[in-house]
Amino acid sequence: MAATAFAAQPIIDNERVTVFDEKAPMPKMMHDFVTIYLDGPRKGEATLGKSGMMPNMDGAHCIIVELKEHPVEALPTKSGFPNAFPRPHVKKLYETNKILVWSYRWNPGEPTPMHFHDKDVVVTYLEPTALKSTAPDGKVTLNEYKAGEVRFNKSNRTHTETLAHDTGSAVMVELK
Repeated sequence: MAATAFAAQPIIDNERVTVFDEKAPMPKMMHDFVTIYLDGPRKGEATLGKSGMMPNMDGAHCIIVELKEHPVEALPTKSGFPNAFPRPHVKKLYETNKILVWSYRWNPGEPTPMHFHDKDVVVTYLEPTALKSTAPDGKVTLNEYKAGEVRFNKSNRTHTETLAHDTGSAVMVELK
C-alpha cells in the first residue's frame, strides 16, 4: 500500500519510492516528492515538493515521484568507468540530501560515455525513445520506451547508450 492515502494507484511502489502517473489533482503528500510535467507549457520541467504539500500540477499530466525515507549508500565504482552523472549534455535541475534530478537528451549518432550507475534511478521518458544499451562485454540490448513511461532502475549497472532512431529525452531522479 502506498504511503499516501487516496484513490490513485501507484505505477511503482517499493522501499525507495512511490510513483504516480496522474492528470487529476493530488492530495498532500506524506513525503518529499518530485513532480515531472509530461504536457502543457511546463512539459519536461520538474519541481520539488516537501512532505505535507500538494503537488502543483498546473492542470498537466504529471509523474509524481514520492521519496520514501530509505536512503542507500552509493556504490563505489569498481568498474573503472565514470559514474552515470554528470555526463556531456546533461542538465542538473536539482540536488538535495535525498536526490539529484537531471534532464537529458540523447543525440543521434552520439553514444553516452561508458558509465557506472552508482545509485538507483527513476527515469521518466518525455518522448518515444529507443536506446541501444551496450555492456562492457559488447552485449547489446534494444530498449524502447513510450512518452510518459517510467522505469525504476537499480544501481550497479555499467553500459553505454546510443539513440537507436528519432529522438529521446528523459528526466532522471537519482536516489541518494
